[in-house]
Amino acid sequence: MKLDDYMMDAQGRLVHMDQVKEIDKTRDGLVKYLIENALAVQKKMGEYKNNAMSEIEAFVDLSAQEYDVKLGGKKGNLNLLSFDGKYKVQVQIAEYMTFDERLQVAKQMVDECLTNWTEGSRSEIKTIITDAFQVNQEGKINIRRILALRRLDIKDPLWLKAMQAISDSLQVVGSKSYMRLYERIGNQDAWKNISLDFASL
Repeated sequence: MKLDDYMMDAQGRLVHMDQVKEIDKTRDGLVKYLIENALAVQKKMGEYKNNAMSEIEAFVDLSAQEYDVKLGGKKGNLNLLSFDGKYKVQVQIAEYMTFDERLQVAKQMVDECLTNWTEGSRSEIKTIITDAFQVNQEGKINIRRILALRRLDIKDPLWLKAMQAISDSLQVVGSKSYMRLYERIGNQDAWKNISLDFASL
């Protein structure tokens, strides 16, 4: 049996070429051609990003040397502009955060506050607080909602202690670098994003 005479279907079965319609063969060829080219472009984009970030890091170090300063760690959250002001490269570092076990301690104190405030406390506050600790479909807590609790103007000592526990429990577990490219068209002040995303082209 020559494998070249067969095509594998979606269930993993080998189907002889004579049994496959020409339109199905053509579709298969088109899809594989597009995907192979997309993977090649994706690889090139990855290489471009890695090279660009290395070049930016080297430039920032070079710039720091003018002031006899040595920078350590990741470079991020900066804007580089061309001399004519037409182009801009923006680098941002996004940090991934999570809470450790102290969040459960904070929740217990918050629950105790709610119990103490049962009489006379506004239902809106209870809803905001209860919703903050809800998990999403993946079982993850919404960090923004938890941190928003610290902005509530509540002076109760137990509440303030709970908010400190929330702050202490927040841990940075990783980061990701983002690079965005911009250009100015004509004499406009606004920056136009140079998109490297298929969906926005």
